[in-house]
Amino acid sequence: MTNVLFVCTGNTCRSPMAEALLKHKKNTNQIEVRSAGVFAIGGSLASNHAVEALSEKGIQCSHQSSSLSEELVEWATIILTMTNNHKQTVIELYPHAGRKSYTLAEYVAEDDKEKRDIIDPFGGTLPMYRQTLSDLEEFINRLIKKLEI
Repeated sequence: MTNVLFVCTGNTCRSPMAEALLKHKKNTNQIEVRSAGVFAIGGSLASNHAVEALSEKGIQCSHQSSSLSEELVEWATIILTMTNNHKQTVIELYPHAGRKSYTLAEYVAEDDKEKRDIIDPFGGTLPMYRQTLSDLEEFINRLIKKLEI
């Protein structure tokens, strides 16, 4: 069993979209997916634009935010963050998580040019969310191939 934890800031935009994408695309029960935020307030809903962008692709998202916790870090086989700053925050808060923490782009990149942060669409327009979702989808497709799921 592989437990994938996606991490962003508030757990209302990028990481819930990544979680929903992987849940939708995976074709095995050998993977579990969750998401959290390094500065999340638990119980917040996914942003309306995140839900709408996912819905346009036929993906449902019923999400309530979770704050990153020791329990989630222990649960995770791999922690995939949206930015390098998120990765550094995870490691500062939970030093033992360093061995299994990567940015999503870093984990699936084929060259150094692809090792970029996922842009935060928070507070932006629906087209910004669509672009973030498109970026996430590219990386999630590579993640599926890498994990062979």
